[in-house]
Amino acid sequence: MSVNVSEDRLTVPARSVRRLILEAVKFGAVGGSGVLVNFLFFNLLLHGLGWRAMTATVLSSLIAMGSNYLGFRYFTYRDRASRTPHQIALFFVFSAIGIAMESGLFYIGYHGLGLHGPVESNEVKGVSIVLASAFRFLVYRTWVFRH
Repeated sequence: MSVNVSEDRLTVPARSVRRLILEAVKFGAVGGSGVLVNFLFFNLLLHGLGWRAMTATVLSSLIAMGSNYLGFRYFTYRDRASRTPHQIALFFVFSAIGIAMESGLFYIGYHGLGLHGPVESNEVKGVSIVLASAFRFLVYRTWVFRH
């Protein structure tokens, strides 16, 4: 027994769910590359060059934010409204809020809980990225790259 689920036979809610899943997968791909950039620079600055933890986490997040903008604009949300100064400003405002959330969570784990080692600092960084990314997904799709 086989089931035909071609695009033209899908109901409107099924198409919406499918579109949302595809959007989440693309967001995850771009976000995943941003996470790699974030961790790479974080570890280089903190553990490789001996920079202060908060400086390393904020700077690595800023670098990842720039690479993520390109990925979101030209891959994840390329079918959405064209690039405008308003869209770019919203992206960077919401990204700054996301970086503040991520940095605050990192501060709590690194300084508040004393998780200073290479493994622990990366675990704290990872948790802070995941939590801040949930916020970013919602605001990017709702306000920045809307239909």
